[in-house]
Amino acid sequence: MKSMLYFFIFCFLVACSNVKTKPEVIQSKYAEITDFKPADTLFLLSDGLYELGKTFCYVNQKGDTIIPAGRFESSFSDTILTFGIVIEKIGENSDLIGINQQGQRLYEVQRYDNGPDYLEDGLFRILRYGKTGYADATGKIVIPAKFDCAFPFVDGQAKVSNDCEKIKDHEYTAMNSEHWIYIDQKGEKIER
Repeated sequence: MKSMLYFFIFCFLVACSNVKTKPEVIQSKYAEITDFKPADTLFLLSDGLYELGKTFCYVNQKGDTIIPAGRFESSFSDTILTFGIVIEKIGENSDLIGINQQGQRLYEVQRYDNGPDYLEDGLFRILRYGKTGYADATGKIVIPAKFDCAFPFVDGQAKVSNDCEKIKDHEYTAMNSEHWIYIDQKGEKIER
């Protein structure tokens, strides 16, 4: 057991010293997923077992460091095939974001229960430029971010609004609107 732990520590140190890219400058624009069938997978590598807040990096199958240690604060993804979910610290703020294999921001991920939004009916909520949309399990944006407020999908439909007020109540945020509509998984309005 000790030899395995030493092996992981050794691999972590080698991978972190094998940085071939500089941390990316934070951009105001969003990136895209360019390959939904990549030939390579990125693996989270940490000093021992990974826990939120512990230093980590992402390496490819050859052991090259693709996303260097210290680039992100925490990770919710132990592998990145098309996208991963991480926490990026910017000043005093910590954003929960989806990233591509280059570590570029795809979108913010809706927070739910102190973590990323759950995958419901194959979709989770994302944010871009302050609007809410939905992405699938591959990270692909299925319904563009165009709603002021949106609930998770349940039985193939979600309640959304473009005339919504978000009210902060301690650690929770309530969404109030008199103009809710329901959409299907293609983003089309459902007549009720």
